[in-house]
Amino acid sequence: MNSISLSELTDRIQTVIRQNFSSTIWVHAEISELRENNGHCYLELIEKEADSDHILAKTRAIIWSSTYRMLKPYFESSTGESFQAGLKVLVSVVVEFSGLYGFSLNIRDIDPIYTIGELAARRMQIIRQLESEGIVDMNKQLPFPTLPQRLAIISSKTAAGYGDFCDQLKNNYSSYAFYPKLFPAIMQGTQAENSIIHALEKIYEHIDLFDVVIIIRGGGATTDLSCFDSYNLALNCAQFPLPIIAGIGHQRDISILDMVAHTSVKTPTAAAEFLISKLDEANETVSNFAYDLNNSVSDVLKREEKLLEMIKLKIKQASKTGLLKERNTLSNLVFQLKHLSRNRLIHEKNRLKQLQTMVDTHSPIFLAERGYTITTLNGQRLASVKSVKLGDMITTHLPDGSFNSRTIEIKNLQH
Repeated sequence: MNSISLSELTDRIQTVIRQNFSSTIWVHAEISELRENNGHCYLELIEKEADSDHILAKTRAIIWSSTYRMLKPYFESSTGESFQAGLKVLVSVVVEFSGLYGFSLNIRDIDPIYTIGELAARRMQIIRQLESEGIVDMNKQLPFPTLPQRLAIISSKTAAGYGDFCDQLKNNYSSYAFYPKLFPAIMQGTQAENSIIHALEKIYEHIDLFDVVIIIRGGGATTDLSCFDSYNLALNCAQFPLPIIAGIGHQRDISILDMVAHTSVKTPTAAAEFLISKLDEANETVSNFAYDLNNSVSDVLKREEKLLEMIKLKIKQASKTGLLKERNTLSNLVFQLKHLSRNRLIHEKNRLKQLQTMVDTHSPIFLAERGYTITTLNGQRLASVKSVKLGDMITTHLPDGSFNSRTIEIKNLQH
């Protein structure tokens, strides 16, 4: 029986490949796996059957560091997307075969226009699906709260944008009180979609404690925004029962998240300014009501004073024979005047009391009267045990006074 060695067989295969694939070939495929090592990029390319996840072909590929350090920034700056698994790409390759390592593709170039077209087509498909399901405007149709002070924030605790947002709220010029609660999430990369959805689920468990949800991002790479064009994330945000403010810090075309959110702003700082403006509007509304009330009461008093002067004049002009009749008329009119004035004042006072109640129910004093306390350290409100050290003197404020305590033990709750 004739036979050849394995190396002879692989050498023949290598010769056939070199003879038939001597130049580069453009190949379109999907990146299923990608890892970087020592400046090189190692990939697995696949082709799936149309309209299914059945894999028709799969092979290894590599981009050597000398090519990768130029190709990656070129691709990302052209597409606005990270070079990552899940993308469909058009690459120029050299077909290689090694008796030791087998078949692989050596990527020499990439066409970002192809990927842009694929991303645009996928994005449009998601938008059309959301529109056909009638949910694009669901979150926009929710009434926005008059006093949006209880804030559920989805962000990374280390993101610069989150810090900017909190600083803007804390240092607002009118000293409005806000009560933010962070729900940490990954805000970029392949894990971001599931992480943000998980944070929304956590907020939903305590939905009565919040007025609005703010999704903010800032300080990361501008190419890691593809997660905000996700169908599942858009579906969850569009149907969320609280208004969502999106401030994911980008300057390119709006994302699908921006489209389905109740309100979209460019940056985390702009999100904070938007919330402050809403409290400005509420404050102005109360001021206008108070101004109108004062004018209304003043007008009533002026009209009644004029009426009283007319009555006095009539009394002076009345004859002696009609004096008793006019006195009776005067008494009736004075009684009516007092009755009408008192009723009008009661009505306007009740109206002002309702407006004051609306403001008071969102104040720290109101919270204290409901059984909550406010604790301060050196005059600053404490929001976390991380701000307290053993031995610190802290002050607890109650509705009827305050008392001082010294910290002897600190316990951290695990979330």
